[in-house]
Formats: sequence, C-alpha cells, structure tokens
Amino acid sequence: MMYILADLIGTCIEIYIFIIILEIAVSWLIHFGVINTQNPQAGNLVALLKKATDPVMEPVRRVIPSIGGFDLSPLVVIIGLQILERIILKILY
Repeated sequence: MMYILADLIGTCIEIYIFIIILEIAVSWLIHFGVINTQNPQAGNLVALLKKATDPVMEPVRRVIPSIGGFDLSPLVVIIGLQILERIILKILY
C-alpha cells in the first residue's frame, strides 16, 4: 500500500514539475513573439498555467528577486520539489 502512495506522490510531483517547465517554455515563446496571447486558445493556456503554478511560485518570487530580468523562482521551486520528493519517497519506501 505504501508503494502505491509513494508512486502516486512521486508522479504528482513530476507532473507539477513538468507544468512549471511548460510555463517557462510558453513564457519564452510569448516573449519572442512565437505565441500571440491575443489568440483565445493561447490566452487560455497561459491563464491555466498561471493558475496552476502561481500559488507555489508567488511566495518564492517575494523572497527571491529577479536577477537581470530572469525569474529564478521556477528553478528554486523545482529543486525544492525534487528534494521534497526524495524525502517523501525515503519515508514511504
């Protein structure tokens, strides 16, 4: 039973990390003009990604400022999630 719970938690954390990476990629594509946010589907995608990641990213953004225009909060959150995943997996396995 614990193995199933550990796998479920690990999978959820990995999916969330993928969503963060997807938000980073989409923000770069918007910045370089590849994606137009005036497009309703693109706007909906951006809004969905923001709603999914902002609750975790905003507290980190308040503590860690942008450096040279680069937002380092996704990197910090991803590293934190990976550490959390390893701790949880060690406890449950």
